[in-house]
This record gives sequence, C-alpha cells and structure tokens, in this order.
Amino acid sequence: MSRTPWFGRPSGRHAAGTRGRDRTDAGTAADPPPGSGPAQADASLLGAPTMADASAPLVSPVTDAARAAAAESEDSLPGYVPRGAAPDVTIDAVGRKCPIPIIMLAEQIGDVPVGAVIAVLADDPAAYSDIPAWCALKSHECVFRVGHASGWSFGVRRRY
Repeated sequence: MSRTPWFGRPSGRHAAGTRGRDRTDAGTAADPPPGSGPAQADASLLGAPTMADASAPLVSPVTDAARAAAAESEDSLPGYVPRGAAPDVTIDAVGRKCPIPIIMLAEQIGDVPVGAVIAVLADDPAAYSDIPAWCALKSHECVFRVGHASGWSFGVRRRY
C-alpha cells in the first residue's frame, strides 16, 4: 500500500502507467504549466479553481438569469395581498437561512390544489430575490411580496 498525500501522484504497484504518448512530451493537456506547484497542477486536473482562476468570478448562469428576471419583475409584484390571492397554507420560515425557505416551499407546494396560494413568511435577505426566482424557474406565480418590520411575506400560486 502506498502512502501518498491527497493531491500527490499515486505510486506503488497499483499506480497507473503512462498511456498513449510518452509523458515527457511537452504540451500535453494533462501536464501542468511550467512553474506551477504540484498542488496547483493536481487541483487543475480535478477541475477545482486555482489561484490563477481567481480573477474570473464563480457564477451560475441559470441562477443569475433567474435572479435577473425576478429583479425585472420586482416592480410588478404588489406590496399587498391582491383580491383572490388569499393564502390557503402559510409556511413560517422566519429565522431560517437560505435555502431552507425554498425547501419548505418546495415540500408544501404539492400538497395544495392547482391554483391555490401558499404564503411564505421569511426574514432571510436572500429570500427577497430567491423566492420569486424559484417561482420563475418552476413556472409558478409569485403573486405578492409584502414587506414587514422583520421580513417579508410572499404569495406563491401553484400552476401545475
């Protein structure tokens, strides 16, 4: 049994040999750039970001697109409960941090009939944009967002 560090090259009788071209060839895709340490080279092989990648921000295009769509629709969300949008179920997620309010909503939305409204009470700042973004991603309708002294209440209408 060989004792190697986590990011080290395997050694011993179970280590994989070279395949294909000779590993001494320069410019292969798996070879680390010259001057980089072994930890950086092995981390880049695993797909983990390295210090060289620190200038590029780590973003999720799906989440960012959904949040941008929710931000554009912020003006269209009324700050009151519209007529016909009285909630059938209320989820109290006050004091819960992201993503727990979304998880609680996802668990409960299947328990109400199509067209019914679920109210979500949340005080996590991420919920302000995440709940409308989740509604847009899941094709449900966020019918209201009412601000309170210690958070918000959201109304989500089930569409399917």
